[in-house]
Amino acid sequence: MESQRIDARTGSSARTGVLLVNLGTPDAPEKGAVARYLRQFLTDGRVIDIPGPLRWLLVNGIIAPFRAGKSAHAYQQVWTERGSPLRFHSEDLTAAVAERLSPLPVELGMRYGNPSIEAGLQKLAERGAESVLVAPLYPQYASSSTGTVLEEAYRLAAAQWNTPYLSSLPPFYDAPEYIHALVTLARPHLEEFCADRVLFSFHGLPERHVKRSDLTGGAHCLASADCCAAIVAANRHCYRAQCLATARAAAAGLGLAKGTWDVAFQSRLGKGWIQPFTDEVLPAWAKEGTRRVAVLCPAFVADCLETLEEIGMRAREDFRAAGGEDLLLVPSLNANPIWADALTRLLTPHL
Repeated sequence: MESQRIDARTGSSARTGVLLVNLGTPDAPEKGAVARYLRQFLTDGRVIDIPGPLRWLLVNGIIAPFRAGKSAHAYQQVWTERGSPLRFHSEDLTAAVAERLSPLPVELGMRYGNPSIEAGLQKLAERGAESVLVAPLYPQYASSSTGTVLEEAYRLAAAQWNTPYLSSLPPFYDAPEYIHALVTLARPHLEEFCADRVLFSFHGLPERHVKRSDLTGGAHCLASADCCAAIVAANRHCYRAQCLATARAAAAGLGLAKGTWDVAFQSRLGKGWIQPFTDEVLPAWAKEGTRRVAVLCPAFVADCLETLEEIGMRAREDFRAAGGEDLLLVPSLNANPIWADALTRLLTPHL
């Protein structure tokens, strides 16, 4: 399935390569490594969108010094002999996709930490790729995830004298291939666990980020209770609307009855984040009498700190403390062959 472009004058071929990109992870579950990671991550203007000097002071003067120790402890709870789950699941997925797309070169890059996007682009160049398909591994679009990946890739490409030709994989929040993999891998876990209710928990986002994506200039997004009920022209870049579209498609594929599932948002940092909040919904369900809850995290294609520790550990403890019996974290897609097949099908039309 090799994709090549033949130069009519020289007869030489330019191979297309694929760069899979995920968020990133510290190099070690230690305070110093976590602090370095947080500084790189949170000084990104698409993540914390305030003026640069204020952002620098906030991150370096408050967040990194005071949060690094707590975050390092959390990373220690999920770290394995292979290191960070996000990293090794992403590496395994890259190897699986590379096998399916052989002989096309496929590499992994992380927006923050290692291996970097720069290193991934360099490896592709060394393997003869002059055209690169950049594939952010985020099903739903957000400026702070997909947006910053593409900005960094374009910046690095533009800095080269012989620039690579870049294209990108669009968000795949409702793509049949992605939904099929999500449903197929979740179904046996749900059938075995027999949950009373299912929660689709997505990563949170400041409300101002959602409003900035509104193509009407503020007349649609978060302006009404049903603004995310369907994807329309005004909200086609809206992260919250895409999350709800994913949940609706997955719930339909899983055959979940109305009233037995809902959507919430986790990992909030302060006030003014999109609602409802996962850490409020789960205890409320327990107090209402829900005994068994299954949680899917469809914003993450690989298990990481936010799934394994935040949901699988802390949210489970909070749910039980509020009167619930048990909480199941449904594993992410990781490098399962079904997901590797699906991602390959998503990539192929863009090669």
